[in-house]
Amino acid sequence: MKILVTGSAGRVGRAIYIKLMKSHDVVGIDSTPCSTADFVGDIRDEVLIGKALEGVDVIVHTAALHAPHVGLMSDDDFESINVNATEKLALAGVKAGIKHFVFTSTTALYGHASTPKDKAGWIDESVEPKPKSVYHKSKVSAEHKLKTISDLFNLPVTVLQMSRCFPEPVDLMAVYRMTRGVDARDVASAHLCAIEKRLAGFRRYIISGKTPFTSDCCHTLYYSADKALEGVSPDLAAVFAERGWKLPSCLDRVYDSSLAQQELGWTPIYGFESVIDMYDQDVAEVLTPSKK
Repeated sequence: MKILVTGSAGRVGRAIYIKLMKSHDVVGIDSTPCSTADFVGDIRDEVLIGKALEGVDVIVHTAALHAPHVGLMSDDDFESINVNATEKLALAGVKAGIKHFVFTSTTALYGHASTPKDKAGWIDESVEPKPKSVYHKSKVSAEHKLKTISDLFNLPVTVLQMSRCFPEPVDLMAVYRMTRGVDARDVASAHLCAIEKRLAGFRRYIISGKTPFTSDCCHTLYYSADKALEGVSPDLAAVFAERGWKLPSCLDRVYDSSLAQQELGWTPIYGFESVIDMYDQDVAEVLTPSKK
């Protein structure tokens, strides 16, 4: 199977490219030259996209402006790149005969819905997004465009809404792997599972680390997160105590990825232990502990 990965020079796009190339024919496109960018240029370049789509069965679309671009790029740029280019890419894919479109989205689009008053938010695919920024709004709009295309052309479209996945302090990253974060390698494996399942219709899945909590824990997580963490993961608590790190007293949300695990056959495997290991091995994306 031939797969086109857009945004293939980025951290997540590169991880997806490398994961997929072990079992599929993969080409990548990005505006930044990179060993995983077989085509270098703007995803709005229709001629370049046409060349990149030759013989392609599946598009994995990760290219986008992100939260750090808010305030640096105009609202029109977000509309052009995150919304319009996504729609045009999907339509070009339909014209080229693709069989599946996989869209790398974000849990950030849930916005205000993630943080209800006086308790931690429990976020699954049934929650209605309440976007805060132009970035969030652009991702919601792109998903809506893809739903229309999926319905109109009977094209399988799988949206993978990935949770927090960027360099940050080791203590935060370790805790977030249980509530609202995910390893890029697990994101990549979710994309592989989605491609190999190729479920019919338009599907949306939250992609986040496996949580030991349930929705009944939301009040406790908000007011006594340290006690809740000690209860479900004494190993995590022991690591924090040994290293002099403080467990958080409040956690404001949990992203529930159980639907993706059930329907895609996906299992996130890089939990808090892998974060500690990466920190001890001086992996650059795991930073020093946060200052209290």
